[in-house]
Amino acid sequence: MDVFLLRHGVAENGRPGMPDAERELTVEGRKKTREVMKLAQWAGVKPDYILSSPYARALQTAEIAAEVLGYKGELLHTQALVPDSRPELVWDELRVHRDGGQLLLVGHEPLFSHLSSYLLDAPSLRVDFKKGALMRIEVDQFGPRPRGVLRWFIAPKVAGAKG
Repeated sequence: MDVFLLRHGVAENGRPGMPDAERELTVEGRKKTREVMKLAQWAGVKPDYILSSPYARALQTAEIAAEVLGYKGELLHTQALVPDSRPELVWDELRVHRDGGQLLLVGHEPLFSHLSSYLLDAPSLRVDFKKGALMRIEVDQFGPRPRGVLRWFIAPKVAGAKG
């Protein structure tokens, strides 16, 4: 299975009294997310499932991904992808959906830095997971702990570069 980790795009700053979960994508965040997803489409990303954090900025990112990639399924919301979740909870969620060939997860930091090192069975690996970045990890065993292979990682700055 190919697991794609997509960090939400650039979001508005929080305001007093505004819950973090309600922060939405900025115009720049939407644009850069679309650029990354166009590159992902070119690379053959066709998810069987899209799972997202229930936070507004993640759901908006998931909606853009679904639109660009032509995904027709339901966007699945899961608490396993909120910022302060644990990689083990995400691994349990992945194992539930292992019948798919491609799974796109939309979430946050600091979870995705920890999750990427967990899925790669590399606990000391440090990942600078920028907003709007997309990582592809191949996972072929679904035992108690993953042993994935990093296939590629796209930063929004690269996706939007003009040649």
